[in-house]
Amino acid sequence: MSYLVTGAAGFIGFHVCNALLARGEAVIGVDNLNDYYDVALKEARLGRLTAQPEFSFHKVDIADRDAMQAVAAAHKDITHVIHLAAQAGVRYSIENPAAYIQTNIVGQGIILELCRHMEGLEHLVYASSSSVYGGNKKLPFSVEDPTDTPVSLYAATKKADELMAYCYSHLYRLPATGLRFFTVYGPWGRPDMAAYIFALAITQGRPIPVFNHGDMRRDFTYIDDIVAGVLAVAGGPPKCAEGAPHRVYNIGNSRSEPLMRYIELIEQALGRKAQLDLQPMQPGDVKESFADLTAIQRDFGFEPQTTIEEGIPRFIDWFKEYNGISA
Repeated sequence: MSYLVTGAAGFIGFHVCNALLARGEAVIGVDNLNDYYDVALKEARLGRLTAQPEFSFHKVDIADRDAMQAVAAAHKDITHVIHLAAQAGVRYSIENPAAYIQTNIVGQGIILELCRHMEGLEHLVYASSSSVYGGNKKLPFSVEDPTDTPVSLYAATKKADELMAYCYSHLYRLPATGLRFFTVYGPWGRPDMAAYIFALAITQGRPIPVFNHGDMRRDFTYIDDIVAGVLAVAGGPPKCAEGAPHRVYNIGNSRSEPLMRYIELIEQALGRKAQLDLQPMQPGDVKESFADLTAIQRDFGFEPQTTIEEGIPRFIDWFKEYNGISA
């Protein structure tokens, strides 16, 4: 029995691998270590994983069909696939849409095709995103809400991932679960995400970009809560007597926090004030996100544990250590 985790050197993938290894699982990590953001951060995460004996790593692009088939052929005991590899970032999808189509759609198709031929596979868990709710006005966002108004190509690719997974579940009885993550933050986080961008700019004395003039709210979710949700869901594949064995869940903090409060907590943790560069709303962005967790609470008893008042100081402690900032 082993777990295949794609995007193993990524933010969420790294933490999921660590949690699986901590409970004694064998983990096969896949990542192409691309340069969307600083590769040194990915290598630092990977170094912590490769030091553990139950972890094996393959530097592979999920959109490379032959390479992924070779990984599967080398590990016949895979029972769970946790597919977290993706081209992330809403704003970058406006600049480079081809990268999203290649990784998020072609890559998803290859993972699905791989999974349907794995004889011992019990469950595929894959990353979706709160971005699929797009232009929806009703809050909080529920998994029963329509998701046919994406406002970024990133969101559109994630919705496509859900549709493809449902189709494979319907046609091939592939047990699959999609997880719509809501604004994840925490130690080892990505440099292109708000917490890291803000903390770096503040420590360097640069203005921080604040979109929609600060009038935004997000369901900020601490990484440990995300991991707890992923592992709980991974252990409970859909069992459907009728219909496709496919589900979708939100994983969030179920608190819609003002962006300015988030910035205030980063200032407090750093002991420095931010210079605010107030800007209009960016194309592809949404004003507010808020997760309805009814479905995942009902099926798995999931309850987020970490408020931003607790999570932000933990992130800043890691940020300062990683970047060699003493004060």
